[in-house]
Amino acid sequence: MTLRIVAADLENAAISAAWLDLLDHYARDPMGGGSGLSAYAKAHLTAVLKDLPIFHGALAYEGDEAVGLINCFAGFSTFAAKPLLNIHDIVTRADWRGQGVGRALLAWAERRAGEIGCCKLTLEVLSNNRAALAAYEHAGFVPYVLDPAAGHALFLQKNLPEAT
Repeated sequence: MTLRIVAADLENAAISAAWLDLLDHYARDPMGGGSGLSAYAKAHLTAVLKDLPIFHGALAYEGDEAVGLINCFAGFSTFAAKPLLNIHDIVTRADWRGQGVGRALLAWAERRAGEIGCCKLTLEVLSNNRAALAAYEHAGFVPYVLDPAAGHALFLQKNLPEAT
């Protein structure tokens, strides 16, 4: 396999189309919600992200085929007083799983985080996604714990009404 990782240049029409297709592929998977991207997201997402300076993304190609993607967003660690890089999405096309695509994308994110001076990488994962959990553990990720007596950090959300 001659896997090639390319920064997600969303100004490039071909890369942008491959990126959106892979993200929709992920959104259709049960681990991505199972319903695909909304029409609104498909129409607006690349235009918004290409101008968002905290976005860092890449695609994995085997030959001319985009087989995986990673979307990351810069954040900040107040405890370390340094930036961090959060891996928001990572996906490997279903027929390419188990062939090192995710591993290569995680390595790209780690290099990118180093380039922009980050103190750590963060990510979220569904508790029943055993394959992803094993891959993340293999890549050095551990549950976030400040004090074992206080337990592990949990990721929570609150949906807000759409702005008018």
